[in-house]
Amino acid sequence: QVQLAESGGGLVQAGGSLRLSCVTSGSIFSIAIMGWYRQAPGKQRELVARISRGGNTDYADSVKGRFTISRDNAKNTVYLQMNSLKPEDTAVYYCNRYPWYEGDARGQGTQVTVSS
Repeated sequence: QVQLAESGGGLVQAGGSLRLSCVTSGSIFSIAIMGWYRQAPGKQRELVARISRGGNTDYADSVKGRFTISRDNAKNTVYLQMNSLKPEDTAVYYCNRYPWYEGDARGQGTQVTVSS
């Protein structure tokens, strides 16, 4: 069974940094492009960043230059380094494979709150 466990969120002031981690079961991590997603209250879930198994990355325009996604294939873990955080980055952050299909397993997410 696929398992995902996100951690590292918290409350931070604008301009601050956080590093999110997501430990996954090997069954999904070994074959998947992995992504970080976020969902703010009243908004649809959006893709923030994705990374292939070989390390190719892609970012949403809103986070380019501020966020960095990485993965440790040996640890089945994907990371999201978030710098220069803005209040509009406030959301629950999830990791999952890309694309994220309806019915896919999901973790509990990690709350990121950026105060102005």
